[in-house]
Amino acid sequence: MHTDRDGRHVLVGVTGGIAAYKTAGLVSMLVQQGHDVSVAMTPAATKFVGAATFEALSGRPVFLDSWTAIDDAASQHVSFASRADIMIVAPCSMNSLANFANGFASDALSLLVAAVDRSRVPVLLAPAMNAVMWSQPSTQRNIELLRTDGFTVLEPSSGWQACRTEGCGRMPEPEELLAAIAAAL
Repeated sequence: MHTDRDGRHVLVGVTGGIAAYKTAGLVSMLVQQGHDVSVAMTPAATKFVGAATFEALSGRPVFLDSWTAIDDAASQHVSFASRADIMIVAPCSMNSLANFANGFASDALSLLVAAVDRSRVPVLLAPAMNAVMWSQPSTQRNIELLRTDGFTVLEPSSGWQACRTEGCGRMPEPEELLAAIAAAL
């Protein structure tokens, strides 16, 4: 195990999108660097990558809903959030961007994001969506609102997309996400 720095507690949020497979690689890299990693997923995310994948890579149960106890804390989302040194949501779907921007906490992940103290814990968002969805005025408004609210929004890259088109909206590669986490820490 590579541990050239103190391990930190990293929260990784995964939303519904094909780029979720890249997040598995990110979790593996974080663990190999000696970080404690906890993963939270939206229901849509589990349609792309199963919770068992993230449990195996992180060595911890995945936070899927606010009603299932993972540790002894009464409020799981508050417990997870209070231990975090940093959080990243990758991929961050158009729907989740809208939820975060408007303060909705309708699933385990958005509840967890709402419980993180952004004055103490950096929260990075890695949007991933079709180029048309990325360019929507509502998406761009939400991005600006999130930045104003203290989130760090990582710029998506351009290239081939799962919808068989090319354009901006691809989630950065795991190595780029890892570098962004290191820079924020």
